[in-house]
Amino acid sequence: MRKIRVLIVDDSVVVRRIVTGMLSSDPAIEVVGTASNGRIALARLQGLNPDAIVLDVEMPEMDGLATLAALRKTHARLPVIMFSTLTERGASATLDALSLGASDYVTKPSSIATAASLETVRQQLIGKLKLFCSWPTESAAQAGRSVKSAPPAALPPPAHRKPAEVIAIGVSTGGPNALAELMPGFPADLAVPLLIVQHMPPIFTRLLAERLAARSRIPIVEAENGQLVRPGQAYLAPGDFHLVVERAGDRVHLRTNQEQPENWCRPAADVLFRSVASVYRGGALAVVMTGMGQDGLRGCEEIRRAGGQVLAQDEASSVVWGMPGFVARAGLADRVAPLGELAGEIMQRVRNANTGKASEHPAHPTVN
Repeated sequence: MRKIRVLIVDDSVVVRRIVTGMLSSDPAIEVVGTASNGRIALARLQGLNPDAIVLDVEMPEMDGLATLAALRKTHARLPVIMFSTLTERGASATLDALSLGASDYVTKPSSIATAASLETVRQQLIGKLKLFCSWPTESAAQAGRSVKSAPPAALPPPAHRKPAEVIAIGVSTGGPNALAELMPGFPADLAVPLLIVQHMPPIFTRLLAERLAARSRIPIVEAENGQLVRPGQAYLAPGDFHLVVERAGDRVHLRTNQEQPENWCRPAADVLFRSVASVYRGGALAVVMTGMGQDGLRGCEEIRRAGGQVLAQDEASSVVWGMPGFVARAGLADRVAPLGELAGEIMQRVRNANTGKASEHPAHPTVN
C-alpha cells in the first residue's frame, strides 16, 4: 500500500521541521515537500503531486486564504488541513478557510507547548490525513465507516410523539458550513430554543456564533453560564466547556462546566443530549450532523428512552458520516435526511406532525 503524500506549507522553519517529524513517525505517511508560503507551494504542486496539504494561515507573500482560493480553482477535491494558531486573527481566518473549501483544521501548538499537547496535535493531523485521503485505516473505521452498532433495546415507538420543545444539535467536522446552511432555515418566530455543540476550541465558537447570527433570522450567541433558555434563541456551547440545561421551577437555565472530556471532546454532544433528555423528556429533539467519531450516540439513546426524537444528516451531504452514521446504524434516527431538508424536518417536528400545532409552552420542560 502506497503512503499518503503530504505537502507542508508554513513560514516557520521550526514548525515545518516539527510537523515533518510528527507525520513521518507514521509509516503510512510520507512528507514529500515543504514550502514557506503559498506562492512556493503552488509552484511545487505539480511536481510533488501530494495527496494532501497541511496549510498555515498567516504567511508572507501569499497567505493561506489566498493559497486555498487559488488551489480550489485547479484542485477542487485535494484535502487541505489548515494549521492555525489559537488567536482571534487565526481563528477568524480559519473559519474563512473552511468556507473557502478547506477540509478541516488543527490548532497549532504555542511556543510553550508540552509534550502532551504536541502528541495531541500529532494524532489529530495523522487521523485527519488518513480520513480525508480515504486510506483504509482504523481511524477511518472509528470515524464511522463500516462500523455496525446494535440498536438499543426498549426504545419507544416513533408514532404519537409530542411536539419538540427544544432542538439540540451535535456537529463536528464540516460543521461550520453545515450550520451556515441550516440556520437560515429557521423562522424568526421559532417557538423553541436551540442548543448547539460544535467541536471547536475557544475563540472559534464565539466567532462562529457571530457569523451564524449574521446569516440567521434568530439570535445566535455563545452560551454563558446561568443564562435563561428562551424560545427563538440559539445558544452555541463555548469552546472547552460542556453545555447542559438545568430546570429550576418552570424555567430552564444553561450551565457550563469543564468536567472531563467525553469522546475526547469538550464540549461533547453526549453531555448536552443527556441533559436535554433529563429536563425535556419527550419534548427533546436531537439532531446529529456531519462529524468524525461517535459523539452523540449515547446521548441519542437517552433521548429516545425519554420518548424524544432524533434526526441524522445523511451520508451524501456530510463531510464525514461518522457521528450521524453511528446514530443511523444504531436504529436511533427517526429520519436520516439531507442537509437541505433538515430545517424543514425539524420545523415539522416542532409544530408536531400529528396535530400541526406548536407546543403551547415550548421553553418549559415536561416532567414525567
